[in-house]
Amino acid sequence: MSVRRHAGKAKIELIKGAMKVRSKIAPRKRLYAILGKELPEGYGVPPEPPYERPNFNDWVDVGTAGRFTGFPDEWRMEPGVTIEDPASVAVVMHVYYVDLVDELLEQLRTIPVPFDLLITNASGTKVHVPTDIANLRNHREYPILNRGRDIWPTIALINSGVIDPYPVILKVHTKKSQWRESHEGFSNTGEQWRGSFYDDLLGTTENVSEILNGFASAPSLGVVTANESVLGPEFWGDNEWATQQLANRVQLDIDQKSLRFAAGSMYWCRGFVLQGLRALCLSEVDFEPEKGQNNATTAHAIERLIGVLTEQAALSTEERKAVPASADPSAWRRFDGREIPHRVRAVPFYLPQFHPFEENNRWWGTGFTEWLNVASAQPVYHGHYQPMVPTDLGYYDLRTSQARVDQANLAKFAGVEGFMYYYYWFAGKRLMSQPIEQMLASDLNFPFCLMWANENWTRRWDGADEHVLIAQDYEHVPAENFIDDVAEFLADDRYLTISGKKVLAVYRPAQMANFGDVVANWRSRARELGLGELKILAVDVGSRFDGLSGTNADHGLDGSLDFPPHNMTYAHIDRHPLKVHPKFRGNILGYREVVDDAIARLRGSLGHDHFPGAMVTFDNTARRQWAPDLWWGSNPYLFRRWVCALAEAVVTRPHDERVIFINAWNEWAEAAVLEPSSRYGRSYLLALRDVVLS
Repeated sequence: MSVRRHAGKAKIELIKGAMKVRSKIAPRKRLYAILGKELPEGYGVPPEPPYERPNFNDWVDVGTAGRFTGFPDEWRMEPGVTIEDPASVAVVMHVYYVDLVDELLEQLRTIPVPFDLLITNASGTKVHVPTDIANLRNHREYPILNRGRDIWPTIALINSGVIDPYPVILKVHTKKSQWRESHEGFSNTGEQWRGSFYDDLLGTTENVSEILNGFASAPSLGVVTANESVLGPEFWGDNEWATQQLANRVQLDIDQKSLRFAAGSMYWCRGFVLQGLRALCLSEVDFEPEKGQNNATTAHAIERLIGVLTEQAALSTEERKAVPASADPSAWRRFDGREIPHRVRAVPFYLPQFHPFEENNRWWGTGFTEWLNVASAQPVYHGHYQPMVPTDLGYYDLRTSQARVDQANLAKFAGVEGFMYYYYWFAGKRLMSQPIEQMLASDLNFPFCLMWANENWTRRWDGADEHVLIAQDYEHVPAENFIDDVAEFLADDRYLTISGKKVLAVYRPAQMANFGDVVANWRSRARELGLGELKILAVDVGSRFDGLSGTNADHGLDGSLDFPPHNMTYAHIDRHPLKVHPKFRGNILGYREVVDDAIARLRGSLGHDHFPGAMVTFDNTARRQWAPDLWWGSNPYLFRRWVCALAEAVVTRPHDERVIFINAWNEWAEAAVLEPSSRYGRSYLLALRDVVLS
């Protein structure tokens, strides 16, 4: 054991021993009593106005519906802020003490794969980066004010999107811990503590290779920090209140007893652990002015919240010594710049509603698209994200080819396999088909498949038998004719297949009394037309929405697929803490509850012919305003947990059969949206990407 490691271990043993001593003083204050020291001035005292950072109520009152930035404006103006040819690994380095930079840069020479160096600099002195660091591909420097220690600068990078491309990140900073050196009772100096991080996280090429092997081989590995630096609930340190206030932004109730976080703020991590923090909508004002604080700041709260969110995402926080050994000692090479293979094939549902068409003009007014509903929504509880605001893609019009190109590029970045278009066909009449028809006529290279959304079109957007605008009519035009209508799409080379068969889903199969015969007819007709074999799937919607009973084989089907929240648990939650609007008369259900139940079912028995699915969330306030159904508790980290469980459920199948479905790519009026929004940025997309590339 090195001197640095020995010092780090002794320090932790001292703290842990102190915490075990019986005392009438609150646990978070015992250490100071044992050491015979007075509590630091202001310990545990809420920060001063403009508000008690990071007070959730004030954050809601300020409002986050507009265009959120969350990083210095001058970064936009500098050329090359975003790296065009990113490596697979990024080093995020914060600089305040310039005299420590050379030592840290020297340590980076141990990284065995190409990496990009992203430097946030609060020192006021430009950093010189040697040109002979072998694997350094790109480096950028981002000047920033000295606020929030290393945490606010990292958050600013996250908000800017600069770190979005990286599957793995090393976060380091020039750490002196001067407070530690001015207080007796600690067995090591700030230099020794810093050295223990360098030894464990860098140190040698062999050490870094083993850490990267861990990330390459263990999809559940989230954070790796120095030995003796993963701390638990006894180290809340007067930060419970602020951490919960931040967690409220992502609809998360914290279990204070299960805290596990990386102290010291230096670690390797799976990229999403940091990327997902964009969902917090943190800005500079959330962080106190620098006054040498040693506790109870937003930065201290975020340090702990990262541990909480990592666990929410079904990822672990580990010390270096606990990194699992890989059966493949060269697994780290997957991060050397080669294309990372997809672990699963993720297919989101796609709504082609966002363009005007004749029927909507007649039913809702000229020029109507669902964007009108989306933009008109009002929040129904305190902090409710309504209206939802699209960012990267804007309020697009699907009649334009550029909109589809931009969607495809974003989907490819996130590892999406292709889109499953809702296809509306009513007794021989196509509805809102222009986007898929124009896509078919284009040379856009992105896979697609179809789900026949065979429900009534109603004024309540619910497919019911009341308020019908246009209905299904199987008597006058038999369902068998559907296959001829979609033949031109099935014949396209871009049409998505599973094991060589064209995927075709049916939303409400039991609406057709002779569905088994219909399926047999479709197969025969597809062969006649030279379309090949079909992979016909029923959507698992339950009996209420005309789902099938019995097995898939009973109806001649190849399988079924999930379409949450259909046929999932509906668990009502306590509305009182949410401060619900007096006009509200809808249903508020628990997202965590549906995730837990869905995962339990996946771990039970998943049929070989069933393809599981997850939802981003569901909230149709935009369509029903005061009487919606909505799920509270969705956030990108919990969504990742659900998608991870889907991947684990299908990963033993042949790769082509590892298909999972996501609700949805762009159901904006139901809040089931992977596309970037003002509140969440790309964080849901990045959660999906992380699982696909794990």
